[in-house]
Amino acid sequence: MKIDTARVREILHDRQLVPDTCQAAFVVGSSARGWGNEKSDIDIYLVSGEPWSGPEMIDVSVPLRPATVGWHTFFADNRGCDLAYWLDDQVDQMLAKISWDAFDRARAASGDALTVREEVFLERVTTCLPLIGEDWVARRRAEVGASAFRSILVTRSLGQADRAVEDSLGQLEGGDPHSAVLSARIALHHTVDALLEEQGNYGSEPPKWQARRFRETSPATLSFARYWELETMREYNPDDPSRWINEVLTLCQDLALKIEV
Repeated sequence: MKIDTARVREILHDRQLVPDTCQAAFVVGSSARGWGNEKSDIDIYLVSGEPWSGPEMIDVSVPLRPATVGWHTFFADNRGCDLAYWLDDQVDQMLAKISWDAFDRARAASGDALTVREEVFLERVTTCLPLIGEDWVARRRAEVGASAFRSILVTRSLGQADRAVEDSLGQLEGGDPHSAVLSARIALHHTVDALLEEQGNYGSEPPKWQARRFRETSPATLSFARYWELETMREYNPDDPSRWINEVLTLCQDLALKIEV
């Protein structure tokens, strides 16, 4: 569903929701990527140079300075709108966490280089729909592109996939095929995330959009038909779960060898 950016800007200004020091405002998430529908909320980030306290704001915690982001929700044109107010300096701090120097210090391998909220912000900058400050958005996109963001996410996803593969193998050998099936599904999910992240298609949070991301990316090493066959467990036989498990785990291990960090 296409977003009417002129109408969204009009609503923000009419409701006096744009700070005086606003440097950029942009639609993010499924609506920005053209995946939304009539029931989808419109998520908007606004970035300013100075803190701003608007109407009915709530504070959401972030591991930055300052340690909160303002949040405001309202309805317009029969759609829910969620606004998040960030500071430009907070964006600088997030970018510092994904520098190549930070990656070289092996912070990525631990999986805690970024919180989910920070990761989602940076991912959404790469796919957002600008409303105000197109130059700001272009500059930040370039900074994310030049950073270790891709490598951090790919490394994290491959690590999670590898642990799930080992879990599944151990559970299968230990006579727990049901747990092994679930671990194999986890391994497949993270391996596909790594495959898409390698191509610069981020957004593993929320996982419900993985199939859309896959179709958008069309990776050469795995067809959508094959991915969807495994994701939906089309050939799974409950009388012989090990066959499906080994098939999935073999694919995950083969793909991992082809994915570049």
